[in-house]
Amino acid sequence: MTQKIVLNTTGLYCPEPVMLLHKQVRDVNVGDMIEVIATDPSTTRDIPKFCHFLGHELVEQSEQDSSYYYLIRKV
Repeated sequence: MTQKIVLNTTGLYCPEPVMLLHKQVRDVNVGDMIEVIATDPSTTRDIPKFCHFLGHELVEQSEQDSSYYYLIRKV
């Protein structure tokens, strides 16, 4: 059974959001989804690169009200 985890990194700045995401990815199973909420604009560069380099699927990326949202599937 897959699960969806919400990782709220609001108010944190580089490199903390990606570090927390990396820790969270290790703690979930293949196929699980992680929704990241961030306010640091550098995550628009860092999180897609993180997914690309580690082979995880960036399912969705959006921006709303000065927050950035990412939906990542662990592969």
